[in-house]
Amino acid sequence: MTFLYRTQTWSSTPQPDEKTIAYWEHVSQKGNWRIVQLPNGFYQTEYLDPDDIHKDTWIDVTRRETIEGAETAIDGSVEHYTKKLEFSNGPKVVKTFK
Repeated sequence: MTFLYRTQTWSSTPQPDEKTIAYWEHVSQKGNWRIVQLPNGFYQTEYLDPDDIHKDTWIDVTRRETIEGAETAIDGSVEHYTKKLEFSNGPKVVKTFK
């Protein structure tokens, strides 16, 4: 009798590809962001399009009532993508037992 034994590893989230990681690196740098004031008085956060070779296309993300709120939104986005980059190589070991 022959038995077939096969294993597979499953992940709850798909692994990011190189383009996704490059995007995360781009938006995790605060220098790629800006805040513009709209005609209605709101402030809009935007990041520089990483695929634009001329570096003059901005992608709008959020609108806030104050400039402080807009900057806080950018800081939150930068922190979010920095964490995604940190975990893109796999889980972080926090404790090992012997």
